[in-house]
Amino acid sequence: MKIYTKTGDKGTTALFGGTRVPKHHIRIDSYGTVDELNSHLGLIRDQDIKQHYKDIIIHIQDRLFTVGAILATDPEKAILKSGKERLNIPKISEANIELLETEMDTMNTALPQMTHFVLPGGHQTVSFCHIARCVCRRAERLASALNDIEPIDPLALMYLNRLSDYLFVLARKLSYELQADEVKWIPEKH
Repeated sequence: MKIYTKTGDKGTTALFGGTRVPKHHIRIDSYGTVDELNSHLGLIRDQDIKQHYKDIIIHIQDRLFTVGAILATDPEKAILKSGKERLNIPKISEANIELLETEMDTMNTALPQMTHFVLPGGHQTVSFCHIARCVCRRAERLASALNDIEPIDPLALMYLNRLSDYLFVLARKLSYELQADEVKWIPEKH
C-alpha cells in the first residue's frame, strides 16, 4: 500500500464511497479531529499508568477508528436504494458507551467529591488527559455541526460526549494516584 496517492494534490479527498470533497469540508475536519484525539490517547497510553487504563485506552482508540469511519462515510453512498448497507462500516454500540460510564463510576468511587472546577495540570500525565479531553470536545462540536448538515449515527455523537467525560474523570483519578495537586478554580473577587 502506497502512502502517497497524489489524488489530494488539488485540495480534495475521497470519502468512503468515493465522493470527493474539499479537504476543508466539515466532515474532514471532524474525522481529522478524531484522529488527532486518537494520537493524544496514544500519548496517555505511553505514560507510566496502570495496565488497566492502557487496556481501556486501546479499546477507546479502536472505537475512535470506528467513529472516524462513520464520519468519513458519505451517507448517500452508504445505503443502497433497497435500504441495505452498501459499505461495511462498523458501528458504535450502547455497550461501548456503557463501558465508559462503568469506568467513570468505578474511578469516581475512590475520588473526593468535586466541589469546584479544577485547573488542568499538576502532573504531565494529567495534563495529557486534559488536552485529550479538550480535543475530544472539539471533535464532538464538529461532529454535532456536521450532524446539523448531514445526520450521523447518534451513538457516535454520544460516544464522543461520554468520552470527554471519561477523560476528565481519568485526569482526576490519575491526579489522585500520582498524588498530584488538584488546584481548585476559585474565581477572584473584584
